[in-house]
Amino acid sequence: MNSSDHFLDLDGDKLREECGVFGAINASDAAAATALGLHALQHRGQEAAGITSFDGKEFFSRRGLGHVAENFSTSEAIAELPGFMAAGHVRYSTTGGSGLRNVQPLFADLASGGFAVAHNGNISNARTLRHELVNKGAIFQSTSDTEVIIHLVATSRYPTMIDRLVDALRLVEGAYALIVMTPEGMIGCRDPLGIRPLVMGRMGDAVVFASETVAFDVVGAEFVREVEPGELIRVGFDGEIESIHPFGQHKSRPCIFEHVYFSRPDSVFTGRPVYEARKAIGEQLAIENPCDVDLVVPVPDSGVPAAIGFAQQSGLPFELGIIRSHYVGRTFIQPSDGARHSSVKRKHNANRGLVAGKRIVLIDDSIVRGTTSMKIVEMMREAGASEVHFRVASPPTANSCYYGVDTPERAKLLAARMDVEPMREFIKADSLAFVSIDGLYRAVGAEARNNSCPQFCDACFTGDYPTRLTDLTGSQNKAAQLSFADHKAA
Repeated sequence: MNSSDHFLDLDGDKLREECGVFGAINASDAAAATALGLHALQHRGQEAAGITSFDGKEFFSRRGLGHVAENFSTSEAIAELPGFMAAGHVRYSTTGGSGLRNVQPLFADLASGGFAVAHNGNISNARTLRHELVNKGAIFQSTSDTEVIIHLVATSRYPTMIDRLVDALRLVEGAYALIVMTPEGMIGCRDPLGIRPLVMGRMGDAVVFASETVAFDVVGAEFVREVEPGELIRVGFDGEIESIHPFGQHKSRPCIFEHVYFSRPDSVFTGRPVYEARKAIGEQLAIENPCDVDLVVPVPDSGVPAAIGFAQQSGLPFELGIIRSHYVGRTFIQPSDGARHSSVKRKHNANRGLVAGKRIVLIDDSIVRGTTSMKIVEMMREAGASEVHFRVASPPTANSCYYGVDTPERAKLLAARMDVEPMREFIKADSLAFVSIDGLYRAVGAEARNNSCPQFCDACFTGDYPTRLTDLTGSQNKAAQLSFADHKAA
C-alpha cells in the first residue's frame, strides 16, 4: 500500500478500505479476467487502478488514475497486456500522494527476473525498514511501503524466489495480502494473523486470487477457499499448487470491519455471507438498544442491511427516508465546513413526505468524525421528523487503524474525544447508541469477545492492536507518529 497516502473522507463518517487485489494464472484471457475482477472490487479503491501481465517472456504494465472502466474497458487497453498471467490492484489516491508512481502492481527487474506485487494492507515498520535500506544504498522509486518488500526480496541471499520472499516477509510487521508474479508463476499470501482478506478460486484451468469472493462471481470462477493466515500458495505454469506455512501457527485476527462495512454485501467473509452478518448486527443492535419510533430509516447505502435487521427484530416499518444520489463523486478536502456540509446534501436528500411528523431512528454502520451524522440528523429535522434517534451498527470508533484502512488521526475521531452522551449532543440526535463489542462478535458468528484471545482485529474499537507498531513506538516516537500520519497505506 502507499505509505505516503492518507486520504481523509471529509464526509467524515466512513472508514475506507484502501485497496483491492485480483490475480489470475493459466488463464487464456488473464488481463481481461483481472479487469473484470477489479471492477467487482471497485468499492475498495476508486481513485487508481493498475494491471501487470506476463506472457512467458516479458512483463507488461498499464496503470492509470480513475476507475477500472476508465482504464481497462477497451479491447485496445487489454491488448497492451498479453499473456496468461496477470495481477491487478485498485486503490484510493490521497492527500500528499504522488500520482502514477504509487499505483500498483509495483514492478522491478531483479537479478532473478521480473517481480511484480499487488499489496492490500500496511507494513507498520515500513519507515524503519526503509531508513535502513536507504542507508545501505537502496534507491526508492515510490513512497509506497510495498516497495520495501521488493527491496527486501532483492537483497535476500536465499537461492529461490519463494525463500527470498519468505525471508523478506519475516522482517515486516503489520498486515498484508499479496499477489506476487515472477517468471516462475504466481504467489498469493497473507500475513500470519490474516488481518487483510485474500481468497482463492478456480476458473477452468486457471487459478485466481482476490480480496473478496464477489470478484469470482463476476468472472465465473468457483470459490475454493480462503488463503489461510500466514500461508503462501505458489501456483506454477504447469498447474502445480504448493502451500507452505513458513511462519508457524498463529491465532488468526481478521479485520472485523470487513463484516461491518468494507466488503460488498454479496461477498462471503470468514465463511459467513456479509449480508447475513450485517442483518444480524442490526438485529443485535435492536436487542441491545430498542427505540420507540414509527420508522426505521437506513443511512444509505451502507446502513441498509443493518436497518433491515433492526426493523425485523423490532417489528417496525423499514422505509427509505433518505434517498442517495449515485451520480455524485466523492467529497475531497474542501476549504470550509460550509462546502463540506453542502456536499452531504448533494449526496443525500430527505424523503420529506415519508418522514414529516414521524419519529424515526437512523441506522448507520459507523460514526468516525460525526460531521455527516450531524448533517443527516439536521436534514431529517428540516424535513419535519418529530424525533430523530441514531443507532450505529458498530462500537464507537475510538482508535486509528495502522493495517491498511484509512482513518483520521485519533484526535479527530469523535469517540476518542467524547463519551456517548456528548456525541449525541454533537450530532443533535434525540438518542444515540452503538452495538456492543460482544454483540458485534455474536452477530458475525463468533463467541463474545475473549479479551485475552480475541478472534478478530478490532483495534479501531478496542485499541487492542495485534502486532507491534514499530514506526510509532521506536526511539523517535514523536517524529515517527508525525511521519506515520502522513505515510499510511492506501
